[in-house]
Amino acid sequence: MPSRVPAIAFVGGGPRTAGVLERLAANRPVLFDGPLHIHVIEPHQPGSGRIWRYDQSPGLLLNSTAADVTMFTDSSVACDGPSVDGPGLSTWAAGVLDGSIRDVPSFEPHLLAQLRSLTPASFPTRQLQSKYLEWFFGRAVSALGPEVTVTVHRETATAVSAASGGGHDDGPHRVRLASGTEVVADVVVYALGHTDSLPDPESARLTGFAARHGGFHAPPSYTTDVDYSAIEPGQDVIVAGMGLAFVDLLVLLFEGRGGRFEERPDGELDYVPSGAEPRVWAGSRRGVPYHSKISSVLRGEPIARPRYFTAEAIDALLAEHQELDFRKHLWPLIAKDAGYAYYRELFTGYPSRVLGTWTSFESRFDTVDWYSAAREDLVNFSVPDSALRLDLENLDHPLSGCAFADHDTVQRSVAAYIQNDLNLRTSPDHSETLALFTALLFVYMDLGRLVPQERLNARSQQAIHGWWHGFFSFVDSGPPSHRLREMLALHRAGFLKFLGPGMWVRADDAVGRFVAGSFQSPGVVDASAYIEARLPSASVERSANPALADLHDAGLGTEQRLLTSEGAHSTGKLLVSGNHEVLSPVGTSQRGLFAVGPWTSGWGAGAFARPNTNAAPFRENDALARRILSTVAATHPTESQLTPF
Repeated sequence: MPSRVPAIAFVGGGPRTAGVLERLAANRPVLFDGPLHIHVIEPHQPGSGRIWRYDQSPGLLLNSTAADVTMFTDSSVACDGPSVDGPGLSTWAAGVLDGSIRDVPSFEPHLLAQLRSLTPASFPTRQLQSKYLEWFFGRAVSALGPEVTVTVHRETATAVSAASGGGHDDGPHRVRLASGTEVVADVVVYALGHTDSLPDPESARLTGFAARHGGFHAPPSYTTDVDYSAIEPGQDVIVAGMGLAFVDLLVLLFEGRGGRFEERPDGELDYVPSGAEPRVWAGSRRGVPYHSKISSVLRGEPIARPRYFTAEAIDALLAEHQELDFRKHLWPLIAKDAGYAYYRELFTGYPSRVLGTWTSFESRFDTVDWYSAAREDLVNFSVPDSALRLDLENLDHPLSGCAFADHDTVQRSVAAYIQNDLNLRTSPDHSETLALFTALLFVYMDLGRLVPQERLNARSQQAIHGWWHGFFSFVDSGPPSHRLREMLALHRAGFLKFLGPGMWVRADDAVGRFVAGSFQSPGVVDASAYIEARLPSASVERSANPALADLHDAGLGTEQRLLTSEGAHSTGKLLVSGNHEVLSPVGTSQRGLFAVGPWTSGWGAGAFARPNTNAAPFRENDALARRILSTVAATHPTESQLTPF
């Protein structure tokens, strides 16, 4: 028996690491029942990590309701390890209040107030979520048992090298920390969550331009980590991007500076300024914000799992085609499932809005392709009101083809779009939007499970990580509805102006200011401040994280590169195998090195999810934990493994 206790090191200690720890505890009795050392290297509080840390604006919220957040691998998850039930965020909050959950720290008065007011339909603050994640981390550590020691290093990992001085195949790894301390581990798991990248040449040029002319430029980054104090009251600010980072930015620049919203008798909001506000000019590729979260409930029949995007359908495609194309083979099935759920709710929940019965429509719908004249004819006949017909392309680009005569037309059009979105997604009379939401969510969770990534052509891998993820986020991962109501209030108060779709920005040396406009409008604005309101694109080569940069520079890891008809293209993501093993530049696995998260070439599932949805991150966590334990067991067999039956 080897005398050294095997060790696992996690580079990063956020919710993804906590989820894998929980799976290690669940699977360890069967796969490796010997003693273990586990090192968690995280400069922030373990469990919440950097993104979900407590130390951020109390005004920032989750984009999920309390009922839709859990960290537990429940019985719906299709995985090899045992399921473990536990409280989601909503149930946990109730348990903290009634004393049934006791292993929690003391809460500050404002968090106690949040706990008391929280309902399953509430959108919790990120501060409250941080406490749930930290509690879960502690529970996962406790579940590992007395033979497993967990050491948390509250600092940053900077490099990983072979402990023996030879190749990484020869033995354990040495993880170097910023303090100079070193940790020896048989397995190293990079679980860094969202990481920053060094500015690309264009962003660096824009930052240099702003510095030369006394302006302000914020490159893509995690919104709450940017210092916006240089932006002065009344200053014009150009903002590119209207997604979730934009929503956070508005919170910081307005409520974060002392402004507040007051509700009028008609339910609309008025913005009461503090006097410290800038004026924001916002635009993007679509020119509109992400869709509101939905507050309606289904009236018709419950949404089932996908009907067309199924394991049987994918197996048939794999048997027929050596390579799958997302647009040609997969998207038509996804679109048809979305349409099926949407029209099922329309027929069974609002029969007065359609002609015929659901049974008749369903039988004909089953036989037609989504992109076919027969499907269009069926829908046109069955749904007389064209506004109720599902047009996924228009949903993706709602202002496409619109030519705006002037600046005022842009303002009216975007504001009307936001108001219409609120009407559709918060009205009890349009639950077909919820059916669409649910259908897309099911497919999003199943895509990585059903489709082998290596069987997709390069163009399709680009489409999935690019367009498909963006479309899903736009439709399903938007902000709470009150955030859109706040946008309209800021717009009415003159603090938020819209640039429209097809936004462009240039740095004009002639005037020393940023100039912006839309390809669909003649209006142009200029400002001394420009904010790119989005997360940085993945780039292992330009990673601002020292451990990830070292992995690339040492030649142990490489960026994923796809060969398309346009030539070689790097996704910027770390290349990993289907088992989350780090792959070398020549495609060989690096023994004992694993990586998981949005910056890897894996499917990129989040860290937590809705309960009872067979959530992708939990399936990944279980598979990774089992792989880690099997790797440890192969080099450190325990007495029970050595004893013959």
